[in-house]
Amino acid sequence: MDKKRILASVVVFLILAVLVYLQYRHWRTFDWGTFWSQTHRIKKIHVLHGIALIYFAYGMRAVRWKIFLKPVRPKTTVAELVSPTLVGFAGLALLGRAGEFIRPYLIARRTDLSFSSQLAVWGVERIFDLGAFTILMLLAIFLPSALPSIPHPEYYLRFREAGFVLIALVAATTLAAVVIKKFGETVACWLERRFSHLASNFGHKLGQRVREFGMGLNTIHGPWSLLWLTLVSVGMWYVIALAYQEVTMSYGMDALKIPVSQLLILVFSSMLGSMLQLPAVGGGSQIAVIATLSNVFDVPPEMAASCGILLWLVTFAAVVPTGLLLAHHERLSLRKLSVESHQTE
Repeated sequence: MDKKRILASVVVFLILAVLVYLQYRHWRTFDWGTFWSQTHRIKKIHVLHGIALIYFAYGMRAVRWKIFLKPVRPKTTVAELVSPTLVGFAGLALLGRAGEFIRPYLIARRTDLSFSSQLAVWGVERIFDLGAFTILMLLAIFLPSALPSIPHPEYYLRFREAGFVLIALVAATTLAAVVIKKFGETVACWLERRFSHLASNFGHKLGQRVREFGMGLNTIHGPWSLLWLTLVSVGMWYVIALAYQEVTMSYGMDALKIPVSQLLILVFSSMLGSMLQLPAVGGGSQIAVIATLSNVFDVPPEMAASCGILLWLVTFAAVVPTGLLLAHHERLSLRKLSVESHQTE
């Protein structure tokens, strides 16, 4: 691990330590006995259903990548993409951000395509993730039976404002994508000239990223492809929300009988919290979910803590055993793949 990653991990650890301290200082009456009691009473069948849904969502990610590959590798099957997907997410769970390029790197090797082309697809995939989740959030925000009926209606205004921010972000990203698709080379050359005076060849690197992103946009081959990519993306995030519901239902408590539309708040808080993650430990995701359960849904502290940790294990860490088995079967080293993918990138 280089010095930059060590420094980043130390900073993240300190921030998480402060957040944990503030959280449990706020919960001065936290009862560890109640926490363990509620954790041991969960209905395991719901947890297994949640894990199955998460794996189904990984399968949908493989389907989406197959659609991206159709113009250049039409004979690639979904089955060929499932293993790189599971190994890639296992690497992300175990190594943190150091493992984020493993998936496109493995797919590039599996399909005999350039890593830059699959890194471009990975970038376009992020747009579809953001757009699909925004669609679901907007439905939850503006449907009368969804977010307006949460236990603390005063939070609804904040979520509605967050929805408008997401709309603006998706609109800006979409506009940038359209501009790059039509005038990608022009934009890349302008960025190279504009930032050529900065150190480390920053202008050239920025221009190259624009070209790669434009290459990824070329994988969207017509309106039907766009429609299928959108439907698969929206469906995938809905399946993830269903997995969250299975986990909350496993406690059999009224406080955690939360509709799917409202659980999107938990998914969103988990996504934000994941920006502060320690390799193999997490941290930010669990803290964000626990705080949301406690403050927005009035879930008791012990139950919120137990549920937040279980949600992380099901939705983020459950892929690790299968990913490691596949990596062992294919004689792959996650750490070596991480180093190779970052060097190539």
